[in-house]
Amino acid sequence: MKFAQQLFGIGLSLFAITLYGCEPKKNSLNKQTIIAQAVLDKEKPSNNTVKIALLLDTSNSMDGLINQAKAQLWDIVNKFTHAKCGNQGAPNLQIALYQYGNDNLSSREGYIQQVLGFSDDLDEISEKLFSLTTNGGEEYCGKVIQTALGQLDWGKNPDNLKMMFIAGNEPFTQGKLNYEDAAINAKEKDVIVNTIFCGDYQQGIHTQWKHGATLTGGEYTAIDHNRRVVHIDTPYDDVIIKLNSKLNKTYISYGALGKKKIQIQLDQDDNAMEMEEAVAVKRAVSKSSRLYKNSKWDLVDAYAEGTVALGNINSDELPSELKNKTSKEIESYILKKKEERKKIQKEIQELNAKREIYIAKNRKENSKDNLEGAMLEAIEKQAAQKNYKW
Repeated sequence: MKFAQQLFGIGLSLFAITLYGCEPKKNSLNKQTIIAQAVLDKEKPSNNTVKIALLLDTSNSMDGLINQAKAQLWDIVNKFTHAKCGNQGAPNLQIALYQYGNDNLSSREGYIQQVLGFSDDLDEISEKLFSLTTNGGEEYCGKVIQTALGQLDWGKNPDNLKMMFIAGNEPFTQGKLNYEDAAINAKEKDVIVNTIFCGDYQQGIHTQWKHGATLTGGEYTAIDHNRRVVHIDTPYDDVIIKLNSKLNKTYISYGALGKKKIQIQLDQDDNAMEMEEAVAVKRAVSKSSRLYKNSKWDLVDAYAEGTVALGNINSDELPSELKNKTSKEIESYILKKKEERKKIQKEIQELNAKREIYIAKNRKENSKDNLEGAMLEAIEKQAAQKNYKW
């Protein structure tokens, strides 16, 4: 009897190994496997997440790199809008941001700063990117990689896609902490380090940027960080911009955080528009996607996720149009805004599909010689290894 129990335990373990992964294999189910499935469903981490850490050199010569990051953030976000991990559905996206090589940063910390930990708040990510300024300094690649590995919560879910992108233009070997040691630590955490050298391709190889990527199975790319990002204007841009304004009016802020966040939403729209209308269009597309979530301050998202009880909200926490309203009246207003939002988001997505076809027909080149091109190429290759599909 004891042997039979041990045999069943081994069989259950093997079943777990077979099932655990991004896309479970199909198995014929009997009563025992159904029980085993229930146990696994309970124990297996359900948070399928893509985690990307951006490590940006903000020394004097990197203004072009920072501008590319600001302009192309939304391309990276939009890449994951329709991503799926096997049969498990769409993953979450979290982005962290570090700056390094800036004299304004603490020398004790190696001229390194965590600007933002892992966040799925797209407005917050944009706000932090636009806060970056450049200044001369020492650029320690090994140190910033090791710092990001230690400070960020990478998690232990083997299904998650975990990536770093480090960009800069000084030798990868600078600093007391050996980049090879940092790479070993990255591999232990299942984090792929991709390196982007801002300069000549061969110079990046000679200064070990390629080796730094190879050690973790990452991609090495050299870009012209001073190259101006060229966007293709389309007949759909103006309409999408107008729809974005309508979309903003479907948000119902609540609480002290709500007042602050709804202003940040508008500020980041302005930041995108100041760069170029095409950037504002890409941001609007991101805002119409499932990745733009604001349940911490928006009643529509909070109500949809069930994270707020309408009867527990004080009247002074509500916008003027909802003060002194009953819970039923507030609920009716929320549902109305939800339907409006859903309709606007659908319109933006449909227009964006036409926009992408137009861009594909009119694009003269498909250059990787910028931050977006370097990142998207690496993302596609490494996501495929985790069974992510589009």
